[in-house]
Amino acid sequence: MELMEINGVRLEVQRIPAPAGGLAPVVFLHEGLGSVSMWRDWPAQLCTATGRAGIVYSRRGYGRSDPVPDVRGAGRLQPGYMHREAWEVLPALLKALDLQAPVLVGHSDGGSIALLHASRHPLAACVVMAPHVIVEDVSVDSIAQARDAYGTGLRERLAKFHADVDVAFWQWNDAWLNPAFRDFDIRPECRRITAPVLAIQGVDDAYGTLRQIEEIAPTNGPFEMQVLERCGHSPHRDQPEAVTQRIAQFLRGNP
Repeated sequence: MELMEINGVRLEVQRIPAPAGGLAPVVFLHEGLGSVSMWRDWPAQLCTATGRAGIVYSRRGYGRSDPVPDVRGAGRLQPGYMHREAWEVLPALLKALDLQAPVLVGHSDGGSIALLHASRHPLAACVVMAPHVIVEDVSVDSIAQARDAYGTGLRERLAKFHADVDVAFWQWNDAWLNPAFRDFDIRPECRRITAPVLAIQGVDDAYGTLRQIEEIAPTNGPFEMQVLERCGHSPHRDQPEAVTQRIAQFLRGNP
């Protein structure tokens, strides 16, 4: 594990060495409450299964990355925070790592960031699990329930994954429950993606309906969907073997 300074902010970065050379590396983009450590060992499993190197990083305010000062005041995330991550922070990180056209694997908010990045930058492929392309009532309702649960056990469960758990939680929760965030809609950006896209979602996802992957619909690029039964919002945790195999199959078809 290391800390890399990107745009004046230190970000926690984990490198996974390649089992073999020559293939585009995988960059993992975590969920709204995620971090390097919250991925556990699944990124390494996927890298082994696909024969690729990997980069896992924590966005600002998550994991061991620098915190956000005054996160519920002047530092509060604005509705365009995922656009900024996709179009400013991630390109700077990839440049610092000397990575061109990697594979992006994003979960939830990380999936949205992956799609936004792919709309402007070249990629070998883009894999998204339970992304958000629009805001649905079910998403807002579940995030409001997370706010209610934060003081009754959720905070303690999250604390082991974040140096400042309050920053990690409130930057995400406040942003999503901001009324201005209801206008979040990245479908026009998704139409412009030309890299191959695989979108995976569970039928039992409490944070979004299947519209979230159905409406990605790139106009020109290859697009595949995988709907998983008996699977919730975290396909890589609910069905790790099936998800790993499906992504490996997709990447074999798009080397």
